[in-house]
Amino acid sequence: MKFLAEMFSIAPGNKDHHPALRCAVGVFVPLITLVLLGRLDLAIFASFGAFTGIYGRGEPHGTRFVLQLRAGLLMLLVILLAALAARLGGAWGLDAMAATWFLVLATTVVAGGCSLAISLLRLRPAGSLFHIFAFAAIASIPNQPPLGEGMLVALLTTALSLLIGFSSRILPSRRTPWVRPPPIRRPPGERRAAWLEGLGYLVAAGVAGSLATLAGQWLGFGHNYWAMVAAVVPLVGHTTRHRIRRGIQRIIGTVLGLVVLAAILLLGLEPWQTVLVMALCQFGAEMFIIRQYLLAQVFITPLALISTLLVVPSSPAVLLRDRIIETVIGAAVGVGVVLAPAAWRRLRGL
Repeated sequence: MKFLAEMFSIAPGNKDHHPALRCAVGVFVPLITLVLLGRLDLAIFASFGAFTGIYGRGEPHGTRFVLQLRAGLLMLLVILLAALAARLGGAWGLDAMAATWFLVLATTVVAGGCSLAISLLRLRPAGSLFHIFAFAAIASIPNQPPLGEGMLVALLTTALSLLIGFSSRILPSRRTPWVRPPPIRRPPGERRAAWLEGLGYLVAAGVAGSLATLAGQWLGFGHNYWAMVAAVVPLVGHTTRHRIRRGIQRIIGTVLGLVVLAAILLLGLEPWQTVLVMALCQFGAEMFIIRQYLLAQVFITPLALISTLLVVPSSPAVLLRDRIIETVIGAAVGVGVVLAPAAWRRLRGL
């Protein structure tokens, strides 16, 4: 009963509307600009560039700028690698199946590598969930826009997020000391923990991606990287109980989010209206991401799928089906990875 109570309880707010508003503006401005320019093919580059604003949530302005700069540069590197990976399949003459497995392998490496980088850079939110999503989503686009244009949009969006991050300094009452974070000194224990965490992300993403690909071949569904994203969700947390709870919340929140998405799609929105809905979803996600992960997922699910539909139009019914199947596969794998060390120790003790 306590486990269930924790799953559906909401922690007290802590001025969450401030970072939520920053992130919503950071998404809305670039996307509405692309709508006005008629370049929605570049929307996904703007969406992931805007992830820069998620970092340094409650930090003073100077510290937030440095943390967001580190996070933004890492995300730009991931976006560039994804765009290049999307072109490698054609350059190497890979068929569809070989290209799919190449994407699973590449995304798995990104999962482990970015988790290690995030840990060593001491960025929060922890983990490489955003980087897995960004890399695989961009690398999966069949008709890539020009590389220079995509990277320019990502760079400008990242710069806008940095600007928004300290924009409140305009108001004297909102200014915080412009102090850089202290130099990072990593004791051996922290480095070891970072490597082990990176290994966990590598295993979870690789297993989930492989199982989703095999199941997709058998049952006829795609978007295997959604399973990889879901698999790393339970890896964030200080206790096994908390991690398992996040995995279950991911599944429940996804189901509820798909209901919200279905209602949105029935409205038949214009592109500018769709962008407004995305900004509102981003606001809702940031409002609850720390306080109640299940509720945040209700906003994250339509946000993720709408951004996919903007760039690669496809059947909404297929997307809804794929999302729930991939999420269940990924969350189950993630929970399994969380429980594996304790199970192994117990077996060794027999």
